[in-house]
Amino acid sequence: MTDIPRGTVSRTARLARLPLGFAGRAALGLGKKVTGFAEEVISDKVQQRTAEQLFSVLGQLKGGAMKLGQALSVFEAALPEHLAAPYRAALTKLQDAAPPLPAATVHRVLAEELGPRWRGRFSEFDDKPAAAASIGQVHRGVWKDGREVAVKVQYPGAGDALVSDLKQLGRLSALFRVLQPGIDVKPLIEELKSRVVEELDYTLEAKSQRAFAKAYDGDSEILVPKVVAGSSRVLVTEWADGVPLAEVIASGDQAERDHAGRLMSTLHFSGPARAGLLHADPHPGNFRMAEDGRLIVLDFGAVARLPKGLPAPIGSLVTLALRGDAEAVFAGLRDEGFIPRDSRLEPQVVLDFLLPMLAPIAEDEFRFSREWLRAEATRLSNPKGPGYALSRQLNLPPSYLLIHRVTMGSIGVLCQLEAQAAWREVLDRWLPGFEAE
Repeated sequence: MTDIPRGTVSRTARLARLPLGFAGRAALGLGKKVTGFAEEVISDKVQQRTAEQLFSVLGQLKGGAMKLGQALSVFEAALPEHLAAPYRAALTKLQDAAPPLPAATVHRVLAEELGPRWRGRFSEFDDKPAAAASIGQVHRGVWKDGREVAVKVQYPGAGDALVSDLKQLGRLSALFRVLQPGIDVKPLIEELKSRVVEELDYTLEAKSQRAFAKAYDGDSEILVPKVVAGSSRVLVTEWADGVPLAEVIASGDQAERDHAGRLMSTLHFSGPARAGLLHADPHPGNFRMAEDGRLIVLDFGAVARLPKGLPAPIGSLVTLALRGDAEAVFAGLRDEGFIPRDSRLEPQVVLDFLLPMLAPIAEDEFRFSREWLRAEATRLSNPKGPGYALSRQLNLPPSYLLIHRVTMGSIGVLCQLEAQAAWREVLDRWLPGFEAE
């Protein structure tokens, strides 16, 4: 693979293979239109070929196409099990693998960003990438002072690719309902588009990673590699060995899954309090489990800046909901903009709608599972159900959009892990305004 195809025509043509492929296989195998829920896709061979094509097209295009695939991959736990299996491997593969760029292209970027004598800054540099991300790939090396390092190199043309992909994928959003029933992809694409500029600038990522590394320096549970050097398109950090979280999901024992899940939750809630930042890209490819049991956190291109920590109303409203105070919950949601001022919804109806979502912290311990997530997805996405109708009458204020998306992504990963822990204790320690009973 050479540089990312940059032209709109070229990239659109490749993306067009997706709906054509879906429609063609559906016509041959089922004689049905593939524009509704995933239950319509019932042929194992059709599913498998579709999954293979999804990875091939999104992976080769990288950019926004691969980023959307990564974002969607954390939600595969919501799919019915008989449909999830063919997609799981393909979507999970997007989390840390894609066809690599040739060494000559990598060298060109390094020379442009670190200078023509860039090799002198390394004792060793491996031309074979160790991992791939949506807008860059990672190489292993040894810095001139002897430290093992990870060198993230941005794909040439990544900016054009992101813009082109996200525009086109917005037009194809209905297609992804086949993969993710009940998930509206359009808001996700819009949110990704709004963060494109930040993720393309590795100097901003370096700043965020330094803040996290300082906040968790010497921590017994979470390890953030320190930044060594960087520029706008190259980022060099200390190397951290560990077992990919995807492997823990695939083959870890229950104790390993529970431990990883608890640390994921701890990172989610403690980051805003300790670093003033929320790690906003919670797909498994960004995490490893170190030999000493710490969670290794990678890729800080997507963060939410929360200098005052998570909004205190979140914790207080969750506390009031668990106590069953429907009137106070309703008033608080209205004050924060979740419920329109002129809403005629009944407070108890709203509380009954919210309580199933709070099940993980209503109990002393709770096990996340695919079954639980599928039940919630069905409850909220079934047009014939009361949950769907009520959800259409609620708002998601812009200031909560990224927090909500990251929280949902993190829950998706916890369900993949099927992790059990005392989640309420994590919130009691790190969520402002929350009071455990």
